[in-house]
Amino acid sequence: MCLAVPLRISSIDGLEGIGERDGISRSVRLDFIKEPKVGDYVIVHAGFAIDRVDEEQAEEDLRLAKELEDEIRKLRG
Repeated sequence: MCLAVPLRISSIDGLEGIGERDGISRSVRLDFIKEPKVGDYVIVHAGFAIDRVDEEQAEEDLRLAKELEDEIRKLRG
């Protein structure tokens, strides 16, 4: 199973960027994103930004991921 997550681009240096979510930063390759900009939300899989998403969709995806994480924590006790 593969998982892609939305991250907000906080900096760009050529085709390398930094994506952030909940205070966690990750290096992200931007090869597949046309004209990436700081502040864009992108879907990241295996370290590559594979698509741009609008802020509303990214925030909804992050909210749902948080709900899922919280439920898993409850189940584990």
